[in-house]
Amino acid sequence: MLKNVAAVVLDGVNPFELAVVCEVFGIDRSDDGLPVYDFAVASAEGPVLSTRGAGFSMQVEHGLERLEEADLIAVPAGACYGTREFPPELLQALRRGVERGARVLSVCSGVFVLAAAGLLDDRRCAVHWHDAEQLARAYPRLTVEPDVLYVDEGSVITSAGTAAGIDACLHIVRQEQGPEVANRIARRMVVPPHRDGGQAQYIERPLPRSHVDTVAGVLVWMERHLDEEVTVEQLAERAHMSPRTFARRFQQETGTTPYRWILRQRVLLAQRLLEATDETVDTIAGRAGFGNAAALRHQFVQAIGTTPNAYRRTFRGPEAAA
Repeated sequence: MLKNVAAVVLDGVNPFELAVVCEVFGIDRSDDGLPVYDFAVASAEGPVLSTRGAGFSMQVEHGLERLEEADLIAVPAGACYGTREFPPELLQALRRGVERGARVLSVCSGVFVLAAAGLLDDRRCAVHWHDAEQLARAYPRLTVEPDVLYVDEGSVITSAGTAAGIDACLHIVRQEQGPEVANRIARRMVVPPHRDGGQAQYIERPLPRSHVDTVAGVLVWMERHLDEEVTVEQLAERAHMSPRTFARRFQQETGTTPYRWILRQRVLLAQRLLEATDETVDTIAGRAGFGNAAALRHQFVQAIGTTPNAYRRTFRGPEAAA
């Protein structure tokens, strides 16, 4: 049973990611009949730490010895975690924690600390999409899942940026204390009670368009005609190339095929329409070039990991029109 939780921080800690852990595990909600955790913040670098870009410092009462009694050790994000070195004593304390049966959680770039400790070797992990390539290059033994909210590997849980840390914390509560407790904490925090870890991060990631020379004009035309069905032959004619040459140039200059490029742009357009309009899913499907709601739903789930209606509710609330 989860009772003792410690968040370990370094100089330059991100206040929001630390606050996520404090909000879930550090607030006494016993008046609501909810469990109270023995929670503390521990410093790996002395009693006074700076925060990243927040303009204030922190006075931290506990040192690394506090981790020795924790059932869960949380590592929030911080400044330059992708390039800095971490205190060996911290890495050793994290390894000891896992060896004695504690669980370790990272929020956003805190995953670099877990990786440096060797806790992610031969495991899957989540990270903010912005840091995915850097993490994979630095630690080739781990498997980065750049699109998901969090990954639970048993003793080690990793989460992506900011709000995904809330999802991972509530996931742990749900496992340890059950869904009712997790849902009641979520209601107090006014956040969704459950987002599955495999759900895609809500990010716009257009495919690469650097060094796009010979197909640039076609890309502009494709973006303006997402609702039309086109073939490679028609696109090649517009670019004044043979279909084979066009397909090869397109792959070289965008990193993907024409079909995948236009499919991604259609999904992005559907996302924007779901967020900003009250149009029905059928209407959005037509405008985005999917033809009907069923086709949109299929491609949306494949790309984003959730349905169009669920996506709209997340961004606009449960009263949003379907």
